[in-house]
Amino acid sequence: MEKAIVDFEKYLNFHKEFGGTGKLFKFKFLEYKKGFLKLEAEFTSTTLNPNQTVQGGQMNSMLDDVTSLLIIYESQGNYYPSSTNLHSIHHRPLFAGKVIATAEVIKTGKKIASIKGELFSKEGKIATTLIHTAVLVKAKSSM
Repeated sequence: MEKAIVDFEKYLNFHKEFGGTGKLFKFKFLEYKKGFLKLEAEFTSTTLNPNQTVQGGQMNSMLDDVTSLLIIYESQGNYYPSSTNLHSIHHRPLFAGKVIATAEVIKTGKKIASIKGELFSKEGKIATTLIHTAVLVKAKSSM
């Protein structure tokens, strides 16, 4: 098994055990390269609004997680992002089922990071873009 997959699974497992959304979104590792992360994820019926589309806040939550996971992974668990701004654009609705979520570092400084996240429908169409700005907080203990 490729090293990035093995290493990243440790972070996903930690997120699933200790984070509420880690259980909800069922993340699966797909790809990592420096400054970029790609995961498969799932929206279940509990994430839908009365119109049976994914509630926008759920999309934001998923992208908050994916962009944060990239920062945490690249700092080897030494830093966690404390969000100061999440700016989202919803291009089209999503429905229950699997999606692709990506994160790409825009800029990481000593104390602040900016990361772009995107959600794609199962047909590969962009559904949501999120710009995440966060203060980097030293972890109390590294993984």
